[in-house]
Amino acid sequence: MNGNNDTNNGARQGAPMPVAFFGIAVGALALAGAWRAAARVWPIPAAAPALLTALALVVWLALLIAYGRKWLVERDAASAEMRHPVQSSFAALVPVSTMLAAQAVQTYSRGLAIALFVVGVSGSLALGAYLHGRFWQGGRKPELTTPAVYLPTVAPSFVAGTAAAGLGFTQTGMLFFGAGVFSWLAIESIVLHRAAVHEPLPEALRPSLGIQLAPPVVGGVSYLAITHGAPDTFAYMLLGYGLYQALMLARLVPWIRQNAFTPSYWAFSFGAAALPTMTIRMLERGATGPVEWIAPVAFIVANVVIGVLIAGTVRAMARGDLLPNMPSIERRAVAGTR
Repeated sequence: MNGNNDTNNGARQGAPMPVAFFGIAVGALALAGAWRAAARVWPIPAAAPALLTALALVVWLALLIAYGRKWLVERDAASAEMRHPVQSSFAALVPVSTMLAAQAVQTYSRGLAIALFVVGVSGSLALGAYLHGRFWQGGRKPELTTPAVYLPTVAPSFVAGTAAAGLGFTQTGMLFFGAGVFSWLAIESIVLHRAAVHEPLPEALRPSLGIQLAPPVVGGVSYLAITHGAPDTFAYMLLGYGLYQALMLARLVPWIRQNAFTPSYWAFSFGAAALPTMTIRMLERGATGPVEWIAPVAFIVANVVIGVLIAGTVRAMARGDLLPNMPSIERRAVAGTR
């Protein structure tokens, strides 16, 4: 029996890297961004956000290399992933992480930041049109409709809006913000309808609910980037909805955590890091009142959440099960996907 376990573990470790692993890069880069924002309003040593940014960029580069290798030597697996109705959505995290990397390097090299931004935007538009166009063709099984459907359109649009404004292209940022807002509102109704009237999400797909926190707060960061002055009513509305989503997810954690840790739990990281980033930027713009205590609490919680995710990832690597087998429900769906 031990021999069989060793064989299975070895197979899992030798399996190709899922594109969803880019959620790790997105979470790490987003947390580094939160620290860079925090260093502007609180007495935090400059070395801390610089170190976190460097580490996040290393993770992003390592994942890029691994994913590039997958397309070179394991093309069938990469192609099958892109045909899958759930897994393919996570491919959007590749350009999203690239645009977050553009924000991370902007202080050091504007030219490199612009180059990464252009690559990220081009990739996100092409991939978004492809995946969202497939969505419009219909035939999607209800049980495979998860918050991952936000990724091809909502996440890249909001991140592109923030990155564009940071580089001085504010009107371009407004265009992307608009695309993100209206895509989010339309898609959320689909996600809520599926949750309300169909069978509960399979256990293996439940961690994707962590994505639900991201749209209002990632969108909030984008909105603050394209506007000026004290935060207005709409900024507070986005924050309020983000806080409500955080409360809802906290209530669902026992239901979501039916299985042992897998890297899919990194779906929580983007929203967890964007929430304090938004509140810190509101403080930076003169916000007072509840935001003054929400910001430090959210910052601490984000670091705890992502710290737990890092610890879980390290433990999974040590056990040799970082690359779990594809859930049977997803394997069955691949065959019927166009």
